[in-house]
Amino acid sequence: MSRWIFRLAACVAFCIFVSSTAFAGEQENQRAKEAVRVLKQIMQAPDSRIPGHLLRDAYAVAVIPDVIKAGLIIGGRHGLGLLSVKTPNDVWSNPTFIGMSGGSIGFQAGVQSTDVILIFRTQRGVDSIVHGKFTLGADASVAAGPIGRSANAATDAQLRAEIYSYSRARGLFAGVALDGSVLSIDNTANQAVYGEGITPRRIFEGGLGNVPDAVVDFRDRLEEYTAR
Repeated sequence: MSRWIFRLAACVAFCIFVSSTAFAGEQENQRAKEAVRVLKQIMQAPDSRIPGHLLRDAYAVAVIPDVIKAGLIIGGRHGLGLLSVKTPNDVWSNPTFIGMSGGSIGFQAGVQSTDVILIFRTQRGVDSIVHGKFTLGADASVAAGPIGRSANAATDAQLRAEIYSYSRARGLFAGVALDGSVLSIDNTANQAVYGEGITPRRIFEGGLGNVPDAVVDFRDRLEEYTAR
């Protein structure tokens, strides 16, 4: 009897593990689909389209859908997205999953959901994310993109910022900016999609099998919009 109970418990534990892994994979697929949605909406809007030359010259692109910002005097933000880099072959890599979080103090009230795209002009910022955490505005300068709707990002008259930001906001909010936001690797999501022990560097290098269609679609969309 005890052996039968042990086998039953092991079977139940295995089923729970499989179902939780599948659920995690579904969450990441949905995140990739949302990132594709954001790319389509921004690139198809004439007044907020990212110039093609910025994508062609970029080292990396991060897309973070539905960044939630909320606060009253003390505020916070949180979002989950994807980050792809330009490979030595001049094509976009498979994306690593990332998270954005942060807080701010000052006049602010309300709740807002914002889609964010970050254009990295150099490798330095991406290396910092891969090695640990990276703070926008502290570890690298951030400026509103040349043609964008982000009124809260820092301006850079000479267009020398290391990162350009674009955003599409819904809801009401006042007094929030991207400065102080922390970007970090979402290792749990990466393992759910690519497997145990797969590092961001390995993801960028390519050659991984069984990459979900939604993730491939994100990479293909970057290729499409870069070619324009």
